[in-house]
Amino acid sequence: MPIKRPKGPPGRLVVLEHTSDVLRGNPLGDPYRRPVTVWLPPQYDDKKLAERRYPVLYDLVGFMGSGPSHANWKAFGENVPERAARLIHEKKMDPVIVVMPDCFTALGGNQYVNSSAIGAYADYLTCEIIPFVDAQFRTLASREHRGCFGKSSGGYGAIVHGMKYPKFWGAIADHSGDSYFDFVYRSDWPNTLNILAKFAKPKREAGSIDVVARSKATAEGLDDGRVAAFLDALWKKKKLAGSDGHAVMNLCMAATYDPDPTAPNGFRVPFDLETGELIASRWKKWLANDPIHMVAKHAAALRSLRGIYIDCGWADQYHIHYGTRILSKRLAESKIVHVYEEFDDTHSDIDYRMDVSLPFLVKSLGAVK
Repeated sequence: MPIKRPKGPPGRLVVLEHTSDVLRGNPLGDPYRRPVTVWLPPQYDDKKLAERRYPVLYDLVGFMGSGPSHANWKAFGENVPERAARLIHEKKMDPVIVVMPDCFTALGGNQYVNSSAIGAYADYLTCEIIPFVDAQFRTLASREHRGCFGKSSGGYGAIVHGMKYPKFWGAIADHSGDSYFDFVYRSDWPNTLNILAKFAKPKREAGSIDVVARSKATAEGLDDGRVAAFLDALWKKKKLAGSDGHAVMNLCMAATYDPDPTAPNGFRVPFDLETGELIASRWKKWLANDPIHMVAKHAAALRSLRGIYIDCGWADQYHIHYGTRILSKRLAESKIVHVYEEFDDTHSDIDYRMDVSLPFLVKSLGAVK
């Protein structure tokens, strides 16, 4: 496999520190001083173009990731700055500034929305990072020239930001973003319940069990101590097991979609931790945040965007392609112009799809001025 490298100047990577008022005192105790990684195109430092301003793309990284990781060296591939530089040198897109914010949390990430259990990450991006970047660099500082893109949780963040925060974004790209929660999340909860059961007290013993008594504390999606014990153990580990990642992801989604300041840990779960029964009132909270159920409510906002790009591999191991198909169907039913593409691949290692989405976004947002 030939390694692609930009045939020309690589541009310049800048890492700034931002002190956030929004994230200060967040429930998880996560840092409120964070790096903001910014890639400037080769043209940015050309003295002949000293007055030129550029559109901006915000890279929303998926779960268990963070913006700065997209600037790391990548074996047999390109990181985001290398890919952007190559696309510009190949004249497949005009110069653009790319921002890679750090939105990692103690629960493995977030969905780029506000949550009382995690932090106000939508406000962090829109009210703090956008003006911070616009003040530091020669951006085209308007929503018409600003877009966001991401994969998985980042793709979810992109489409939801297009729905709920259109005054900040002119175009979005959603790669394999979480949708159709009944397929994506619901089927994985039994595995999470089994992992959490190991932390339940008193410990389970063979013999007669009073299920009514044991489930009394968990029937309303409340933690009887096992969730807190699991997280405490997780945060002390030197290395996460493979099953840990999916379990903490499901808890992160619960903290995102059903936060409750009065509940243990600040959120409720959608299943009875003891019996595994779906709690309809809690699952309803999740479904209200499912993009396939949000289109109608936010149709006007979506129509105001200058570009919407969605894609997914038809072998996605999390079955997200079914959700993206429904999402495209809902958009079409609401007469919302968008591009939807599928390709022969899974959910993993699909950054090469940015070769399609990034030029689409830059074209939608307009050329440099």
